[in-house]
Amino acid sequence: MVRALTGEHDGSDDLSPELLQQAAARFGLLASTMRLHIMWVLAHGETDVGGLAHAVGGTLQAVSQHLAKLKLAGLVRSRREGRRHVYLVDDPHVVMMVRLAVEQLREEHAKPEQRGGVGA
Repeated sequence: MVRALTGEHDGSDDLSPELLQQAAARFGLLASTMRLHIMWVLAHGETDVGGLAHAVGGTLQAVSQHLAKLKLAGLVRSRREGRRHVYLVDDPHVVMMVRLAVEQLREEHAKPEQRGGVGA
């Protein structure tokens, strides 16, 4: 794991083109501001479409469309609770990625004098 984070490479963890394509598709799916926000909200607890729409400031229709994409990709799932569909995260690894990205950006914004890019 440390090797992957530091960029060291010994050849034993070669990535297939298929795996890279799947990873890019997953990141692409999360590149939508609203879908990322939906995942952030669901990372903190399950809720229905109305609760999500209120939390992310979107319409029921827009949130439903984003949820359909996230569900198709296996990132969220739903269960019935009476007449409601309650949504929850179906992939805890994605929650970890979202939380790491957001927290890292929060830290950067808290210390603007220490900003720098990769290799800076």
